[in-house]
Amino acid sequence: MAEINTGGGGGKGGKTRSKKMSTRIDLTPMVDLGFLLITFFMLTTTLSKPQALPIVMPDKEDKPIDSTKVDDDLALTIILSDKNKIYYYSGLGDNPDVKQTDFDPNEGIRKVLREKNAKHIADIEKQRTRLRSKEINADEYKQEVSKIRSAKDAMFVFVKADEDATYANLIDILDELLINQVGKYAIVDIDPIELDMINGTNNAAPPVDPAP
Repeated sequence: MAEINTGGGGGKGGKTRSKKMSTRIDLTPMVDLGFLLITFFMLTTTLSKPQALPIVMPDKEDKPIDSTKVDDDLALTIILSDKNKIYYYSGLGDNPDVKQTDFDPNEGIRKVLREKNAKHIADIEKQRTRLRSKEINADEYKQEVSKIRSAKDAMFVFVKADEDATYANLIDILDELLINQVGKYAIVDIDPIELDMINGTNNAAPPVDPAP
C-alpha cells in the first residue's frame, strides 16, 4: 500500500513553510501477484512436443532391395549431389532420361513428385475432407491414408546420394516425400553408372541458340 509522509512545518524566524509530502509504495502485493501469475501459466500452458520425421525403416533381416518387383511406370530415382542439386529419372531402364532440378518449392523436386503422385494426393485430400466434415474419425483417416500410400499402384522412390551430398539434403528430400504423400521409398547406394550419368549431365555444355 502507498503511504504519505509529511515533514515538519516549522521554519526560521517563525515563518511557516509549506509541508513537503513524499510517497512510498509497498510492492509486496505485486510480488505475490507475480508468483500467482507464474503459477497460473505453468499449470495451464501446454508444452509443445518435439515432432520427429517418420521414416520407413527396413526389415530386421538384411535383404537387398529387389528393383525388379517395382513397376517401371511407378519407379522414380532421385540422386542428391552438391550445392543442392538433384538429378532424377523415371523408370528402371538402362538408358534413362536424367534431368536436373533443385529444392525450389514451386519448380523443383516438389513439382516432380506432385505431378507423378497426383492421383494419390487427390485421394488423400478427399479423405481429409471427410475428416473435416466428421464423416470419419482420426483413426479411420490414418488407416485410409496408409492404404492409399501403400497401394499397388503407388509410386516407389529410390533415394541415392553421391559423396558430395549433405545430410541436410537427405532430410530435405525425406520432407518432400512426406509432403507429397509418398509412402514407398528406399535409401540405397548409388551405382557407378549413375555417377557417370550425372557427371555427364553436370558437365554438359549449355544449349546454344541457333543463329538467326
